[in-house]
Amino acid sequence: MLKHTILLGLGGLSLFALSSCSSSLSSAPSTLSKSRAEAIARGSDSSLPQAPSSSVVHRAASLPKDKHGMPSYRPMTDRTRYVRTTAYSHMEMEPGAPGRMNAAGGILKYGTVRSAAADWSVYPLGTTFRIKGQPYTYVVDDYGSALVGTNTIDIFKPSLSSMRYWGTRKAEITVIQWGSFERSLRLLKGRTKYPHCRQMYLGCLRHHGSNVAGTRGAGNANSL
Repeated sequence: MLKHTILLGLGGLSLFALSSCSSSLSSAPSTLSKSRAEAIARGSDSSLPQAPSSSVVHRAASLPKDKHGMPSYRPMTDRTRYVRTTAYSHMEMEPGAPGRMNAAGGILKYGTVRSAAADWSVYPLGTTFRIKGQPYTYVVDDYGSALVGTNTIDIFKPSLSSMRYWGTRKAEITVIQWGSFERSLRLLKGRTKYPHCRQMYLGCLRHHGSNVAGTRGAGNANSL
């Protein structure tokens, strides 16, 4: 994934050391069991999404589809959703990506609360959600050009091995708190020279004010 546009004036952040998981896996003997190899690859994070419920998948079947064939929900509706998820890591060190900094100017999170990237006109900045089968809370504090115009959510991982282990997975999410289109617009306004930021900016403009509760409630999400 092409990460978010670099924020001018930000820098000097130290990168996390590359996890030893990858090197451990590559140097493992050929007799290493598949389950053991997978355990090394994913590191300490053994939780993966549970299969989406059939009722959520069934409800999504009648909705318009994005380019990946996944449902397009109306903004700030349907808190339980069937979505395509991918994974990314700051260790990809893509050109223009400012280390472990997110698009909102903070540090990408990986603890009880974890960072996620999305199209901010679909999941506005500060949106928090859970993935079925996982104990973590995710917060949308990042974006990526490959996500714009889709309903995909990109999950932050601190190492390349854990990123690859996640891969692409269809999952059921439950939105806890909608983020703020107003806050998204403020950050995107100065970045509209970039096509993906301009597209998100215009999308946020269309939706801004359509759900007062979502905008008013963003304060709690932003505190994560």
